[in-house]
Amino acid sequence: MARLRVVLVEDEDLFRSMLADAISQDPQLEVAGAFAGGSAALQASFDPPPDVALLDIVLEGGMNGVELGIALRARYPGIGVVLLSNHRNPAYLTALDPNASSGWSYLCKRTVRDVETVRRTIQGTALGLVVLDSELLASLRPRENSRISRLPPRRYELLQEIARGYTNAGIAANLGISVKTVENQINLLYRDLGIDTGNSAIQPRVRAVRLFLDETRTTEVS
Repeated sequence: MARLRVVLVEDEDLFRSMLADAISQDPQLEVAGAFAGGSAALQASFDPPPDVALLDIVLEGGMNGVELGIALRARYPGIGVVLLSNHRNPAYLTALDPNASSGWSYLCKRTVRDVETVRRTIQGTALGLVVLDSELLASLRPRENSRISRLPPRRYELLQEIARGYTNAGIAANLGISVKTVENQINLLYRDLGIDTGNSAIQPRVRAVRLFLDETRTTEVS
């Protein structure tokens, strides 16, 4: 399997170097370029194109990570975008057009020391999924009378596992159940959320995570 090519844009030199080193040690990933700002990333030429961009939300030079992600996707339509932040604030993702939110993910900077989580996030984002940081998920609570609030506890837990970017096999291992049970429960989850799995160009997993973001509120932003 070809390695996923990753572009890093982070204006803190030490953090950028640490993240590049962590990614380079993973045989499934490759650093295609590391930059201190958005202008340099946009001026660079990549052949082949990168699969995923890891972007600090707060960048110097007048362009934030969300704007840079939109610009990179205009140039490389298939690129996934992982936003990096010191804060747990879902508004960076909920502000995106729901129909264009596939392949946009969110990691807290503290989490990038966990290489397995970084790998899972990059791989899921490259596939067009929306992957959320566990710290962000822990700070979210269902809005009153929302579809999310009416989920049985087990399916709410399942939705969180999907939001973390786990495959069905990964969810089965985490929850101590069979893959077949996971598949059945995911179908029931989609039914509970009113997600039609047959009539949309957007992956059901993406629609489920986006609905989770839209129907929850953060208990703290830090």
